[in-house]
Amino acid sequence: MRERGWSYGDVARRSGLPRSTVHHLATTPIQRAPRPSRLEALAAALELPLSVLQAAVAEATGLSRGTVGVEPDTAVIVAGLADLSPDDRRHVAALVESLRAASARRVTPPTER
Repeated sequence: MRERGWSYGDVARRSGLPRSTVHHLATTPIQRAPRPSRLEALAAALELPLSVLQAAVAEATGLSRGTVGVEPDTAVIVAGLADLSPDDRRHVAALVESLRAASARRVTPPTER
């Protein structure tokens, strides 16, 4: 922001986020990853690739330590899981398993009889 001479208000207008949200994200230690929609809005407003912002969030939340080779979006998702209830985490796990099974079916050729 500084390099481009943008204020928190400028970024807020460009992102569609409240100025208070932009200020909070820029000035306070990040305890958990912001919602993906906020990251996408900020990346667009800052004219940065989403992966760059995701990597910065992962670093700021301490997720990049010990997660070598993990995609930034995966680290953000994992960080968000901690905020969910046990029941919601079970739903997420079931969804992931369902998506993995569907993906495996798409890439596995049908067996010939």
